[in-house]
Amino acid sequence: MTPRTLCVDLNADLGESFGAWTMGDDEALLAIVGRANVACGFHAGDPLVMRRTVRRARERGVAIGAHPSFPDLQGFGRRRMEMEPEELQALLIYQIGALAGVCRAEGVRLAHVKPHGALNNMACADEALARTVVQAVRAYDPALPLLAPACSALERAALALGQPLLREVFADRAYQDDGQLVPRRQPGAVLHDPDEAVAHVLAMLQAGGLVTRGGRVLPTPIDSVCVHGDGPQALQTARRLRAALAQRGWLAPAAVA
Repeated sequence: MTPRTLCVDLNADLGESFGAWTMGDDEALLAIVGRANVACGFHAGDPLVMRRTVRRARERGVAIGAHPSFPDLQGFGRRRMEMEPEELQALLIYQIGALAGVCRAEGVRLAHVKPHGALNNMACADEALARTVVQAVRAYDPALPLLAPACSALERAALALGQPLLREVFADRAYQDDGQLVPRRQPGAVLHDPDEAVAHVLAMLQAGGLVTRGGRVLPTPIDSVCVHGDGPQALQTARRLRAALAQRGWLAPAAVA
């Protein structure tokens, strides 16, 4: 079977340093990915980090997206929170607008929105929460694409509400048979070996869908592949994956939106 999507880009979560605290190697990842999800200050990042990250992404020709989260700086946005829809929408609009303002100051346009951490995971499984997230993006800009996990409630909400959509898969995460990520606490949830992660992505592109831990294929278009930058093998994985995609002609050229 040939890939359903022959041209994908790589995306990574960047700008997650805060003050004197440094997270990840943004410079190295910006030389690899075509799309950057920039933290908006609620789980990581601060105004100076945001501006520096946007500026460096612009210089590299990397498309820039807002990466909003629950207000959880101490927990890095990975703790589940319950919020009223109106409050959550306001928080998301606030974060998207902040990064869009930085982009404007740096002469580049915001290219997408990708929810972070627990917010993203919860919205992938909860139809009502997914709708709240998409409504927030839509309230800010109905033409702004949502970068959402394939086969998720977020994808379905974007389609139902008419929000532009980019579907992503994760290079370093295993999938359950329902399309959800295997919880991090379970063995094998995170693929640490670069060769294993590359093989995982190539298998999904070749099959034209998510390949689950149980061997199922869930058909879906794939527009982008997420490579995380905070593990010990992250850069090696990202470099090998970029090379493998480029070799097969499946890598979209990086371009500022």
